[in-house]
Amino acid sequence: MRYLLYGVGAVALVSVIAVTYAYFSFSGMIDARLHGERERTLPRVYARPAEFRRGQSLSQQDLVVRLNDLGYAERPAVQLPGEFAAMRNTITLMPRGGELAGTALKFTFPLRSAGRQNAAATGGRGIQSIEIVGKGRTNAVRLDPPLLTALMTSGAREKRRHVPLSTIPERMQQAVLATEDQSFYSHPGVNPFRTVLAAIANLFGGGGRSSGASTITQQLSRMFFLADEFNEELQTGTISYARKAREIMMSLVLETRASKEEILELYLNDVYLGQRGSFAIHGVAEASRIFFGKDVANLGLSEAALIAGVIQSPASRSPFANPKRAVERRNIVLRAMAGEDFITDDEALRASREPLQVVARSVDNEAPYFVDMVGGQMAELFPGVTAQPGTVDVYTTLDLNLQRSALDAVRTGLNRVDELLSRRRRKAKEPAQAVLLAIDPQTGEILALVGGRSYNQSQYNRATESRRQPGSVFKPFVFLAAFEHAVAEGLTDLTPASITSDEPAVFTFDDMVWEPKNYDDYEGDITLRRALAMSRNLGTIRVGERIGFDKIATLWRRVGVGQAPHGFPSITLGVFELTPIEVAQAYTLFTNRGNVRPLQAIDHVQAGLNTLKPSPGKVKSVASADTTFLVTNMMRSVLDEGTGASARAAGFSLDAAGKTGTTNDLRDAWFVGFTPELLTVVWVGFDDNQPLGLSGGQAALPIWTEFMKSALAGRPNIQFEVPEGITFVEIDHDTGKLATPNCPRTLTESFIIGTEPVELCALHNSPAQ
Repeated sequence: MRYLLYGVGAVALVSVIAVTYAYFSFSGMIDARLHGERERTLPRVYARPAEFRRGQSLSQQDLVVRLNDLGYAERPAVQLPGEFAAMRNTITLMPRGGELAGTALKFTFPLRSAGRQNAAATGGRGIQSIEIVGKGRTNAVRLDPPLLTALMTSGAREKRRHVPLSTIPERMQQAVLATEDQSFYSHPGVNPFRTVLAAIANLFGGGGRSSGASTITQQLSRMFFLADEFNEELQTGTISYARKAREIMMSLVLETRASKEEILELYLNDVYLGQRGSFAIHGVAEASRIFFGKDVANLGLSEAALIAGVIQSPASRSPFANPKRAVERRNIVLRAMAGEDFITDDEALRASREPLQVVARSVDNEAPYFVDMVGGQMAELFPGVTAQPGTVDVYTTLDLNLQRSALDAVRTGLNRVDELLSRRRRKAKEPAQAVLLAIDPQTGEILALVGGRSYNQSQYNRATESRRQPGSVFKPFVFLAAFEHAVAEGLTDLTPASITSDEPAVFTFDDMVWEPKNYDDYEGDITLRRALAMSRNLGTIRVGERIGFDKIATLWRRVGVGQAPHGFPSITLGVFELTPIEVAQAYTLFTNRGNVRPLQAIDHVQAGLNTLKPSPGKVKSVASADTTFLVTNMMRSVLDEGTGASARAAGFSLDAAGKTGTTNDLRDAWFVGFTPELLTVVWVGFDDNQPLGLSGGQAALPIWTEFMKSALAGRPNIQFEVPEGITFVEIDHDTGKLATPNCPRTLTESFIIGTEPVELCALHNSPAQ
């Protein structure tokens, strides 16, 4: 008996020592992790402050979506900052910050706005009026910048956003507690009864995995400290009892180091909820946006139950991959909530009858291609900043309203491309892709970026990485080089009204022979304006031949984007490679008086108390303001009468300039167009460089038109600035000579003073003609 007591005592002593050692060891680990979690904030990426204006192309539901982007909570009536209420045709909200903080705003929409059909009085479709309650109406208001996403620094592709427990609605918390841990607020970290039942099930179940035994505290301990071991067990289908013992011990310690509220907050922000594309979704706040396109504060009962139902098996209960099983599990959660008296049986029944409505493109809605680019720029411009402790907020140039419009335009445009290809019985190995880049041409700020058809399917950013031939969108630089050459040489016969020959021809250069062709027919002698408007290949090549193809290459080297092509005849047709973002940067010279502006995606970074600004890029002087204006003015004809005229037929009426682009064998379709305040580049093609079979006017221009109509709705019609040294003369449309009263078609052409024509139009000068 004495030896038995000695033995028991020894075992007890060893156990106490082991438990004490484990307690303090785990306490240190847990304290360090908890301290890190409390201090750690993933770098957050914000768009520019949200701006809304009268006449803007937003329906009432669109504005609700934007307010969800901003994290505004929907309430029956507005009482606090950060809340909004939607009525029949009005939305009232109270801004969180800025000059309007604490002041209610009222947005009014036409009564039929839900169907996107608005009264003509709004000047289009969208917001009818904006009122600062108590102060009167205003044309525009600015709210706080919307959070796009957290910027991952570990290399893992994850989507998460940390939110305090107070902003997670009670129904979301209750849904998780009802299914994952009903006794969460009463147990010490482990539920002994459930643990014993699970052990018995494992013992007599052949070692199979038990379910439902782990408390929320245990799950959190596993996520924080034992994830690798647990994932290995999942792959092998076995359970390590040593790992389970550590999990139980850690849970007991965790309960002494953190409050129940802290544990629940950490869990709800970290729990894994499946994959979307290449991203792992973590936390109920991120799942709310990915699944439903809503801020977590605005989740309905059935939506909260569905998210909670995904936790136990994210792959098999994904609302995207397995909607039927997701709904079945949601209904089980609802019944569990009713069983715990969180909701009534009637509420559970009504919620279970609601249809599942997930947001198909929620990842794309957060501008993931743009965020990826920003992540790369952060590593290059501010190395190490995103890995430092404390708050790091990255404020970008992205306009989320324009980004939404860009996504809609690309989606609609690619559906149309698919239909066209289907009618032609074109069978492609992969779907057509598209890029849309919108730039503030005065500043170089990137306002919208779509890098492909779907980020879920492909994370390859075609806007920044895909090198394609620019084709005819390069032609404006040919004419710019010609006008620059004319000024340098004192020539007066090289103007927009000068004549070039658009006839078949063969060109030789060194030992090469080149026989280019037009896309369709030939027009003979035409003005330079006409050659650009109708994208005449031969007429453009003749201009390059006259000044020397090396002059074009020299000008492009001054532009300074991409690799400088050789001065061969083919340079006139853009037979070299550029990325869409390089095309966009090059085109900034047309709205900057001949200067190329570097593009900018990051406005500033707030790292703790330090504000970091990217070094301003160098503005490159390429051409003079007057020659640049001549080309810009010529590109107006592309939209007014040329290859881009279908934009006018589709309802885009603002003053604009642009150029279609189609490469050899119809492989790439481009359109680049701009107003004084918005420059947009669109490319459509296949990743494998197979011929698309559609021209720039057929594939890219409709996307550009749809986007620009939405982006500029309610904006004034701003004219391009005319620099000094430019004069305007009425000329004959066909001959480029001074117009006579007998000329049937005339236009007001721009000239550098001293180069305007002096001869009357001989073709129409005789009254008999």
